[in-house]
Amino acid sequence: MEPEKLMVGRFSFAALAVASLVLASGAAQAADPNGIWLSADGDVKMKVAPCGVAICSSVAWLKSPNDEAGKPKLDKNNPDAARRNRPIMGSQIIVGMKPDGANTWSGQIYNAEDGKTYSGSFTVTGTNIAEIKGCVAIFCKTKAWTRSR
Repeated sequence: MEPEKLMVGRFSFAALAVASLVLASGAAQAADPNGIWLSADGDVKMKVAPCGVAICSSVAWLKSPNDEAGKPKLDKNNPDAARRNRPIMGSQIIVGMKPDGANTWSGQIYNAEDGKTYSGSFTVTGTNIAEIKGCVAIFCKTKAWTRSR
């Protein structure tokens, strides 16, 4: 075989191999945040779903959905007095988190326990594992969540 043809053949094979790798890595899908997620302590499930170009979530299940009087737990710590009588069940936790890197979305997190909204992120770290990070200034707290079926 002539050296020119051999070089072209090798180049074509190398180019094809590189192109295949690029296409395969581009075709690999980002982790899917959508679905039902269970908190690490097992007392809350949230439903994560698209909301426009972002993701949002709401409380889908509570281990203890009712208060001592047997009535649905309310968002009593909400700073907005008009929202203090709404049930925690169905209230939003993740508020408009937008893509922010590989398998990560950043935005706001509402905590009904203290009625505060924090800056934070939702990162899918494995097929069925995610981390929610909430931050105040430079202090952050991360909690693990597991995909629930």
